[in-house]
Parts: sequence; C-alpha cells; structure tokens
Amino acid sequence: MLDRTDVASTDRITRIVRSLLAKRSIEAPVGRDDDLAASGLSSLDIVNLMLAVETEFDLTIPERDMTPANFRSIGRIEALLRGLMIKD
Repeated sequence: MLDRTDVASTDRITRIVRSLLAKRSIEAPVGRDDDLAASGLSSLDIVNLMLAVETEFDLTIPERDMTPANFRSIGRIEALLRGLMIKD
C-alpha cells in the first residue's frame, strides 16, 4: 500500500508527465502503469522527463539507471526513485 510520501511522489511525477504531454497537445489521462511512449511521449520527451524528475526530486539519477525501461511508466519511475532514496 502507498503511504502519503508515495502518493505525493506519484502526484509530482504525474504532473511532470501531463506537462510534457500538454506540450504535444495531448490531454488524455495517463495511469500509473500506462506506457508513456504509447501515451504520446517521444524519445526526446523521455529525456526531458528524466531531467525533470532529477530536478523535481533534487537528486542525480546514476547514468546506469537512465534507461527507457526505468521511464516506461509512472510506476517504473516511482520504483526507481524508491530505490535511489533507500540508497541515500
């Protein structure tokens, strides 16, 4: 079950994703497990998503973790962040 921190993280990630989609004039809802590329994000958008997540959460994602698989969905990004925050 998600605690308040997880819900807040989900909201923050979702806001970033929606902002990137809005730049492409895409207003469709995006669920936690939806494929972000299939939802309309380009490969450049995914790179921008990676950078925005680093800025939003004030952390540096190791290069080895900067993979499309880790940014495939909001849920995958949450899992990545949880793993990084545990290491700190």
